[in-house]
Amino acid sequence: MELEAELSRIIINEMSDQQVIVLKERTGERSFPIVIGIVEIFAIDRRLKGISPARPMTHDLLASVIENLGAQIEKIVISDLRHHVFYARIHLILNGRTIEIDSRPSDAIALGVATDAPIYVADHVFEQAAQ
Repeated sequence: MELEAELSRIIINEMSDQQVIVLKERTGERSFPIVIGIVEIFAIDRRLKGISPARPMTHDLLASVIENLGAQIEKIVISDLRHHVFYARIHLILNGRTIEIDSRPSDAIALGVATDAPIYVADHVFEQAAQ
C-alpha cells in the first residue's frame, strides 16, 4: 500500500556534501529523513521557491524530455528501503499505459517538484524508517 506524502523539511548545510529532506505522510504523523546530495537539494529548494535557472538544469531537462515525448509524470513513489538505502520509482503515463522507472529518491523528488507530481511512500518504508 502507498500513502501520499509531502516534503515537510529541507535541511541545507553548505559545509557538508550530505543534505537532508524529510518526508511526512500527508494524513498521519509518520516521517523520515533521506540524505541526498547538495546538487539535488539546491534543485529542490530552487523549485519550491519558484526560482528558475537561466538554463535548464538536469531535472528540468528530464521533465522537458518526458513532456515532449508525450508522457506525463503520474507520481513519484519511494518504494523500498534496503540496507539503509532508499529506492524510488517514477510512474509515467504514455499512451494510456503506466511505465515505472527506477530512480534515486533525490532525483525522483527533484523531478516531482519540477512537475508538481504527487509523492507517495510505500507503507513498509514508513515502518522500516521508524526503526
